[in-house]
Parts: sequence; structure tokens; C-alpha cells
Amino acid sequence: MFTFKIRPRFGDIDGLGHVNNTVPSVWFEMGRTDILRFFDPDLSLDKKVFPLIVAHIDFDFLSQLYFKHEVEIKTWISKIGTKSFTIHHEAWQEDRLCVSGNAVIVHYDFIAEQTTPIPDDKRILLTEHLIPS
Repeated sequence: MFTFKIRPRFGDIDGLGHVNNTVPSVWFEMGRTDILRFFDPDLSLDKKVFPLIVAHIDFDFLSQLYFKHEVEIKTWISKIGTKSFTIHHEAWQEDRLCVSGNAVIVHYDFIAEQTTPIPDDKRILLTEHLIPS
């Protein structure tokens, strides 16, 4: 599991005084960075090297997030398939699970424009962070 803490910025707050519902998606994207490095350590994002594409994301908003308190983002692998894997994210504040979400990431060849199997060496790295739901 990967974790990091972030303090909401003033600009993250909406007119109702809580963190806007678009902000956790950015935090969850930040949480995926270490996993993306399994496939492209330098994050070159060169389409000849970088082999991943986001196929699906979802979020469940369970409790409001507020400006004054740090948020802990937790990230892990919840499923590994032949050509894709699912990353699970959670945003916690003051010991409350506030947002839960998933990102389905597909192993993809951008030159051939087709999905490809996850290589065994990458599958091993993903498995080290697998916590099935």
C-alpha cells in the first residue's frame, strides 16, 4: 500500500465550505504515481515506452472533506487481470473514510493501438501491493 498526506488548499474548497468533489480525483491520480513507475521508472510518458491507459474510474463520496485538516490518501492494487489491473484509492480525514474509488488501468501498446498482456515482472510488482477487496 502507498500512502501520503495532503493539506487541502484554499482553492480546493467550494461555496459550501468543503473540498470540491473534483479534487479527490487529482489526489487519487497523485496516489497512482508510484505504481506507474513500475512500468516507466522515469515517467517519460513516451508512447513507445509508457504502456498504460486509464479505462475506467469511479468514486463514492461517503463523508465531506474539510479545509482545516490533512487528508491521507491510501492506494493499493485490488485486482490483477491478464491485460488490466485495478487500483483502489481511499481518502481519509480525521479517522473517517471520506472518498473511495477505483481506477482500471489497461496495459496498452500505443503504437499498435491494442491491449497487451501485463508482463510477468510487472505482475510481480503489482502483486506485492495487492489487497483484494
